Amino acid sequence: MRLGIRSVSMDEIATHLGISKKTVYQHFQDKDELVDRVLQMQINNMQAETTETVQSASNAIEEIFNTMDMMVKHSRNMNPMVLFDLQKYHLSSFQKFHAYKNDFLLNIISNNLKKGVEEGLYRSDIKIEILSKFRLETLMIGFNMDAFPADKYNVTEVSLVIIENFLYGLATEKGFNMIESYKNKRKEHNNINQ
Repeated sequence: MRLGIRSVSMDEIATHLGISKKTVYQHFQDKDELVDRVLQMQINNMQAETTETVQSASNAIEEIFNTMDMMVKHSRNMNPMVLFDLQKYHLSSFQKFHAYKNDFLLNIISNNLKKGVEEGLYRSDIKIEILSKFRLETLMIGFNMDAFPADKYNVTEVSLVIIENFLYGLATEKGFNMIESYKNKRKEHNNINQ
């Protein structure tokens, strides 16, 4: 996650684990299988954590803020090249990630939009299907090296700016006030922890 997939060799993995390369190959046929298994583990963990985050939120906006905190925690040390490497060098794993994104994450986003409308926090005139897909695609834009080169932009910061602006675009007056309240609580929390 820190260095990208392509830049880490099986020799380096074995050395880091303190085992021989031969031992690594007793458990994994090749690097593709290793990447696939690690990715599946990451997907399972993210699904469980996201589901817990959604279920523990008292409203749609709190769900988004909790999800933002979770995203910050996971992307802090993530190299933007991971998705590029996955797509270019490990296509079957990338397709697995793509399915996770287009099924699980799309459903999470769509449910949040419906919940926010029902709670009166999001405008009732929003087009849920269109905005769900739009939001899903903007999740990945921070990893686009052409638009946001890693030497100039931080993936986490790009994602947070996009999420916040997306959220304001959905909000009713009640929702706007709640967003401001959560932002202020977050600022206070961050100031205390610094």
